[in-house]
This record gives sequence, structure tokens and C-alpha cells, in this order.
Amino acid sequence: MGRYDTVDYPRYAKLGFLAGVAMFLVGAAGSFAGNAFLDTLPAWEATLLYDLEILGILTALFSPLVFGVVMPLTE
Repeated sequence: MGRYDTVDYPRYAKLGFLAGVAMFLVGAAGSFAGNAFLDTLPAWEATLLYDLEILGILTALFSPLVFGVVMPLTE
């Protein structure tokens, strides 16, 4: 029995992946919709949506790796 016995790593990995996918989809849909319905997006909005896409990809990739592989091995 490890000292982190109550931590549900598979759930955190799944929720982190889904959060990353949601961030990516919001960023991509916002960028697409903003450019489709408006002529151009203001620079701060374009940067915000781009950063949301990048953070979504990184979260979706690293969350299962960290919570599914690394954290259970540290027990």
C-alpha cells in the first residue's frame, strides 16, 4: 500500500485528457467562428484562442502520461 492509495490516477488521466480536448475544441471553434463571422479578430482574441489550442494539445498529451504512467510509478 502506497501513501497515495486514495488518489484515483486513471480518473485524473481521463479527465485531464478530456479537458485538453475541450480546450483545443474551444480554441479551434472560436478561431474558426471568429474569422468566419467577423472580418478579422482582434490580436488579443486571436492570441487567446491560439494559446488555448496549444495548451489543449499539451494538456491532452501530458495528462495521461503524467497521471497514467509517471505518478503510479512514484508510489
